[in-house]
Amino acid sequence: MLSSLVLLAASFTTFFCCVNTCNYSCPDNPVMTPSRLVVKFGDPASATCVACQQACFPLDDSIRNMEASLGTSNINGSTVTWTVNQTTEWNLTPKCYYTTIMNDQCCTNLPVTVYKPPESVSFSLNPSGPLTEGSEVTLQCDVQNVAPAENLTVTFYRGHKLLGQVKSSNTAKKPVNEIFSMSYNNTKEDNGVQFWCEAKLVLGAEGPQPPLVVKSDNLTATVYYGPELKVPADPAPISIIRGEPLHLTCLAEGNPKPRYNWTLPPNRGHISVTDLKIDSVDFQDGGQYVCTANNTVNSVSVRFDVTVRENSHACLIGGTIAAVVVLSIVVAIAVYIFYYKPKKMGESQL
Repeated sequence: MLSSLVLLAASFTTFFCCVNTCNYSCPDNPVMTPSRLVVKFGDPASATCVACQQACFPLDDSIRNMEASLGTSNINGSTVTWTVNQTTEWNLTPKCYYTTIMNDQCCTNLPVTVYKPPESVSFSLNPSGPLTEGSEVTLQCDVQNVAPAENLTVTFYRGHKLLGQVKSSNTAKKPVNEIFSMSYNNTKEDNGVQFWCEAKLVLGAEGPQPPLVVKSDNLTATVYYGPELKVPADPAPISIIRGEPLHLTCLAEGNPKPRYNWTLPPNRGHISVTDLKIDSVDFQDGGQYVCTANNTVNSVSVRFDVTVRENSHACLIGGTIAAVVVLSIVVAIAVYIFYYKPKKMGESQL
């Protein structure tokens, strides 16, 4: 019986020919262990092939071989161990086969996935500048120098919340640079929130466990939104007593930080403050006060109607005092006229 196990470095033409003549449905096909190989580029690799177990014996002139474009073999009877010290090819498909006395070639391929983890992963927003509330933004994840791209899945995150996943459709075996993106409608709640992405290389049960994951740096979003009043926009009318202090508050939240401008009653001008204070109001301080909060996005206004009135208690007290004074004067005059003056005139006559 002729038995030989040889590892050949096959050219493309030879390999193509062998594929055309191979029968992958023989009753006793070669058995590869493992049945699928996953190896990192540059790392060593090995596999074992049992060329035939039953059907090829006792055919004396059967031939058993293992064919690959890389590596060496260790032959032991019908078993060959294929060994690679350093995996330096991306498209690698070892094939184990034997030829029967009827010149039939029974074959089994060893699927090999050669991978390279992403060299770097970066996250960006488009547009990159401050966003405007309600606008659509593109989340972008750039993955550099990764293989095979078709096993790559990119996940986008807002803080700890998963926003979506995108898979690559690139079937290239060699390392490539891939750009993944998804649309996102931002809100004011996104201001100051960190966005990021991660690239996961999922290579199946034969690959690294857990799957290889490379994360991007976090990017803090800046979202511009118009001012929102923190006080009622249409407060109730204000009635205040003359001489009392007046305090009007105009407060709004927005990004960029709002600026404030007060329009005062006629002929009183404008001021730019958050809180308007008058220590002692007078009648000319009555009227309409309008506060406008504005930024580069929008503006909002709040109006205060102020009425200044006299103190009714003070008027009552003053009126009472005046009445007492007048009454005292009247009494004094009456006493003088009806009592003191006649008496004095009588003394004069005597």
